[in-house]
Amino acid sequence: MHKNALMQARVAMRSANRLKLGLFGANCSSGRAVTTVPERWTGSWPDCVRLAQMADAAGIEFMLPVGRWKGYGGDTDYQGTTLETVTWAAGLLAKTTNITVFGTIHAPLFHPVIAAKQFVTADLIGDGRFGLNVVVGWNQDEFEMFGVAQREHEARYAYGQEWLDAVKRMWGAEEDFNFDGNYIKLRQVRAKPRPFGDTRPVIMNAGASDTGQEFAIRNCDALFSTTTRLTLEGAAQRVAAVKQAARDQGREIGVYTVGVVTCRPTTREAENYYRHCIIDHADWSAVDSILAKKHITRASHPAEFDAIRRDQANGMGGLPIIGDPDRVAGDLARLSEAGFTGLALSFVNYVDELPYFCAEVLPRLERLGVRVPKLA
Repeated sequence: MHKNALMQARVAMRSANRLKLGLFGANCSSGRAVTTVPERWTGSWPDCVRLAQMADAAGIEFMLPVGRWKGYGGDTDYQGTTLETVTWAAGLLAKTTNITVFGTIHAPLFHPVIAAKQFVTADLIGDGRFGLNVVVGWNQDEFEMFGVAQREHEARYAYGQEWLDAVKRMWGAEEDFNFDGNYIKLRQVRAKPRPFGDTRPVIMNAGASDTGQEFAIRNCDALFSTTTRLTLEGAAQRVAAVKQAARDQGREIGVYTVGVVTCRPTTREAENYYRHCIIDHADWSAVDSILAKKHITRASHPAEFDAIRRDQANGMGGLPIIGDPDRVAGDLARLSEAGFTGLALSFVNYVDELPYFCAEVLPRLERLGVRVPKLA
């Protein structure tokens, strides 16, 4: 395959589907559901392998991990047990055939020379199926574990730009080059081998601020955009604006969002299970710990605190997609019609719930014209 065609295939995650689907957060205990129910996700390596192979066989396009170094506490120590994302991706790539597997990388915590080599190694293991999700800053207590100070917001992205520029140069054809940035200074850099097929991994970012969104539009193939508090029309307008901003720079960008799926044979069953897990048995102490790290309290946000708290329990703020297969497929199709390239989905227990989703929802999405049947 020609290099340009191979790169286009990588960005499309080797898929002709108009709506790409992925699984989000499976490398962490409890996944993304802040719940105490006993069937919640383990995040163990054997379960991750089972899930990746199940998703691969079903034609799911990608797996996206959470970059987490320290749990949030609460009754479950929410996300307290996690698998590091680059080695997780490399292992899953060795055990799958078609699915793209991302590493989620806090740029300030990974030296770019080491990081570039790690990414290439994973990419070669997967024959070009490794993806990079860049994060420039997050929880202060996690950074303190590393003895690394958080920069102020704008400087985080300035550093992230230098870091990504350096990594991309190491993926290219230069040898023995110097890199002289304001934050990163490298001498006589040599990095072999190159990524698979002399291309590069697909790159995504989830910057929510104006600066973060500009970073993604300038550098990335995919932007994750939250839709929790938007109408469908508002989401469509945001997607169109992002895509147009990229075209204004001579680039194309995919726009993804996050969905939290509860799918059962009837909508009543789905709603009852959602209430059971996410409301009646939420790990509210963990939810409050997460919000406190963001400086969100009832005192600081009196009018909207309860709504924010419910959103946080629901898959760490993802869009709730609840119902029978027809309703779930319809919701996903409408998001596709709004312009989204794809969704990263989570479940209370991925392995238990994905087979029903694949058996019942995927064929409906094919009939709705947003996905095509998987070739045998």
